[in-house]
Amino acid sequence: MARILIVDDEQSIRETLREILEYEGYEIEEAKDGEKAIALIKKYNYDAVLSDIKMPKLDGIEVLEKAKTIAPELPFIMISGHGTIETAIEATKKGAFDFINKPPDLNKLLITVRNAVDKNNLVIETKVLKRQITKTREILGDSPSIKKIKKTIEKVAPTDARVLITGENGTGKELVARWMHEKSNRADKPIIEVNCAAIPGELIESELFGHEKGSFTSAIKQKLGKFEKASGGTLFLDEIGDMSLAAQAKVLRALQENKITRVGGEKDIEVDVRIIAATNKDLMQEIEDGNFREDLYHRISVIVVHIPTLNERVDDIPILAEKFMEDICQDNGINKKQITASAMQGLKNIYWSGNIRELRNIVERLVILCDEKITEEDIQLYANNGKKKPGTIDAINEFSRFQDFKDYAEKMFIDAKLKKNNWNVAKTSAEIDIQRSHLYNKIDKFDLKRNSS
Repeated sequence: MARILIVDDEQSIRETLREILEYEGYEIEEAKDGEKAIALIKKYNYDAVLSDIKMPKLDGIEVLEKAKTIAPELPFIMISGHGTIETAIEATKKGAFDFINKPPDLNKLLITVRNAVDKNNLVIETKVLKRQITKTREILGDSPSIKKIKKTIEKVAPTDARVLITGENGTGKELVARWMHEKSNRADKPIIEVNCAAIPGELIESELFGHEKGSFTSAIKQKLGKFEKASGGTLFLDEIGDMSLAAQAKVLRALQENKITRVGGEKDIEVDVRIIAATNKDLMQEIEDGNFREDLYHRISVIVVHIPTLNERVDDIPILAEKFMEDICQDNGINKKQITASAMQGLKNIYWSGNIRELRNIVERLVILCDEKITEEDIQLYANNGKKKPGTIDAINEFSRFQDFKDYAEKMFIDAKLKKNNWNVAKTSAEIDIQRSHLYNKIDKFDLKRNSS
């Protein structure tokens, strides 16, 4: 049911319009002056606004101007008993959807309201669809590390330099890769993604380089590989640290010669691709362990961009949370929700092992389960994942015994270090300066697992 806000200082006018529109199936709310209208628009989502022009405190044009800064796409239908051509032109220039004289013609009023609601629905649907079909969203944050990444993208994107993006899962490596492409000279060509960790080792070569018909049992027809499909554009090799050594050798040749050969084929095929790679692994350690080619590493890491964890950029949490809340509310047709300052601080106190991906999931849970205002109690109830940062007052107050808090802090520390080193126990034990056997005992004691969140 579409929701309409009627703004008029005359109660009789509001009641008449309410009666007409409620009969047509609209949900109606009223504001007797402009200040009340602005307060409601800040708090709720409306499909259209019917506003008088001459009102106390704020007139209709001022309400329109302020509302456009809050909800730019909200359709405004201006109504006035003192209407002139000049007034109508001014309202239209300010962004009004239409202008109606008092007393309004019933048919014109209903048609105008219906068209305004339809337009608003279309705008919302278009935004939702655009978000669904594109993965290139804004890089949010004002922390020094994020500003540095944005500056690096501006400098590096227009070149063909190969880029290696490092960082934990959920930090936004794919988003950075897509912005590298969007701001490059190849933006009119595709960016083709390959998740190297999701493709079985025996299929990775066929996926990257394609295959000829009959080259193996299930090769019933010729297939183009990702290199050919990305030619002229960008090839994004996600989780490149999980690529097999055999595939690494062929990728290295492709980068050296700008040529590939399909599986089962003999002909060299020239390709023109820009390589952007990403990994959550320490590739230097992988090289030392014999799992990654050093020559390939140097080929793909002309520029290295490291994405910080969310715990390293907590000041960006309010910006991220507000944006996630706005998108989730709009996608689900839910009224705008507010998050209190204490609730936002509660989010900042959480230890985010899943990074931005986990934050978005928590915000979605809060939007669905909480009332119009999200409080600190809601954070405790729905977002308390038991991983408050060691040392915060909230975390300290959870424990009555010193030993319990010490165990909690130790568990968080070891879990974070293991994840940082991709669960390389030998490297982690050396880094934190304890014996490997002692570290294994701690892993057992705290029941830590590779996929623990």
